[in-house]
Amino acid sequence: MKIYAYEVRDDEIDYFTQAQKKFDADIILKPQLLTCGEIRALEPHSAISILGLERCDKDELDSMAMQDIRYLATRTVGYDHIDLEYAKKVGIHVCNVGYAPDGVADFTIMLMLMCLRNYKQALWRAHVNDFSLNGLMGRELSGLTVGIMGTGRIGARVARDLSGFGCRILAYNRHPVKELEDIVTYVTQEEIYRQCDIITLHLPLTQETCHMINANTIRKMKDGVVLINCARGALMDMDSLIDAVETSKIGALGMDCVENEEGIIHLDRRTDIFSDRKLAYLRQFKNVVHTQHMAFYTDGAVRSMVDGAIQGILDMAGNRSCRTQLV
Repeated sequence: MKIYAYEVRDDEIDYFTQAQKKFDADIILKPQLLTCGEIRALEPHSAISILGLERCDKDELDSMAMQDIRYLATRTVGYDHIDLEYAKKVGIHVCNVGYAPDGVADFTIMLMLMCLRNYKQALWRAHVNDFSLNGLMGRELSGLTVGIMGTGRIGARVARDLSGFGCRILAYNRHPVKELEDIVTYVTQEEIYRQCDIITLHLPLTQETCHMINANTIRKMKDGVVLINCARGALMDMDSLIDAVETSKIGALGMDCVENEEGIIHLDRRTDIFSDRKLAYLRQFKNVVHTQHMAFYTDGAVRSMVDGAIQGILDMAGNRSCRTQLV
């Protein structure tokens, strides 16, 4: 069975070459996005792996079914770019991947510290040889209350790492994790909003969590709250973020992902007309740090994403248990 890997980045190629030998798999690498036209040209009874830069909806899934392509793996943890309900309807098996949570947890805490220590302003000044201190006084993490929304693998790692900073840690999760109860205090979402100086998001994007950070929930937060998002961009409503930064309700914002970032992230847009007005406006604030959806981006994670996708396809096709299978 041929496996066609789409959206392949240069940094993945060596790992795919190694995976081809490791799994004795026939893998064809394609840097372009997956389209219906591409799918119709593929060999029947093959399999597909994608990243998350393009949606995989009814048209794409219908094209796969017509080619009798029954296995799809996304090399991402998130899977909201795939219509899982329709995939199940047309008989396409889908899996995602997992990787060690350390990289994203490290990045999350880095964003917290960057926000607390006015990193963006300090960096701008240093570039023009302005080494003044006025306006750069920061805050110490040890004296603050941090709220973790979601204590899955990544949220749990953030909690364990934060415990060494001496801060008070509150957490919300649908089902409290017993192993964390000596580190965090589980409370309701409302208590997270009311009590925390810093709130970091580690939840999947679902109908229930989409725009969970909005004008209403921000209104419940402390003045000057620091918000961190290394999960999914659409957890936060862009208009509400802009309003809250303008009024200083949000004291600082650290974002590794933003809503509607497809067509922007992981691309060189230096010579393009940048047409996302909301993002362009939000990024220019002195207290907003925006990175290019790179919290996951470590050598270990990229290897795990490639290996996990190939292993998942082979397990599903071989009727073996696939721990990351979604449908």
